[in-house]
Amino acid sequence: MGFLNKLKKLAQDGSDLAQQNVARFQNAGFADATMAACALISAADGSVSPEERRKTAGFIMSSDKLKAFDTNKLRTRYDEYCGKLDTDFDFGKIELMQVVGKIKKPEEARAVIQLAIVIGNADGTFDEHEQKVVRELVHALKLDPAEFDL
Repeated sequence: MGFLNKLKKLAQDGSDLAQQNVARFQNAGFADATMAACALISAADGSVSPEERRKTAGFIMSSDKLKAFDTNKLRTRYDEYCGKLDTDFDFGKIELMQVVGKIKKPEEARAVIQLAIVIGNADGTFDEHEQKVVRELVHALKLDPAEFDL
């Protein structure tokens, strides 16, 4: 199986698993971490374009994976986190990585990563910038990047 096919399979497997796992973790810390991860993926190339922000917000509002949460609250949190990245990317990124790093339960941490991979692949391309951000998230959560083929 080629690298691209492995990434697509990982994204699909992650999508299926994320949907199963996300519903189990209905708490504010997990919701914040997933929205911080979404904002970081949106800004993977150094900024959040209006188009990227709109597409990710649309995904948040319509995703079956997030239906266990109040999607309006999730979108508000996502917009707040994108705003932090827009205001000062470097400090915003540090703050959002700290939000993600608060997740201590390994199963919740894995679900955050799985959702980040789904978001990264939502446009059909899991590019090198998005992969780099996911690797950083994996390290912040003290997980093994090999577990996610990163």
